[in-house]
Amino acid sequence: MSTTTTNQDAYEMDTTTNVMHLDSLALAGAAAVVSAVAMLLLGLFGAIGVYEGAVEAMEQWHLFFEPTVVGTVAGMTEAAVISFVLVYAFAWLYNVFAR
Repeated sequence: MSTTTTNQDAYEMDTTTNVMHLDSLALAGAAAVVSAVAMLLLGLFGAIGVYEGAVEAMEQWHLFFEPTVVGTVAGMTEAAVISFVLVYAFAWLYNVFAR
């Protein structure tokens, strides 16, 4: 029975020179979807009277969010756009500094 061995020093040298770059568009899209789903859940919770503190906080933080159907959709759109822009800018800036 034979086993394969690797040169650990060479592996460590290789990993220190490679820098991971983020896919800005994919990361921003994922953040937008997560934000929209979170707003949907808060809209549903607000409609049934659960987590009222979090719903009130979202009403204060977001211009269009209300625990109604229209307010929930507007809040989802607002949260998705804000998240997309901020996370895309973060990933782009990370990639600039990671060069």
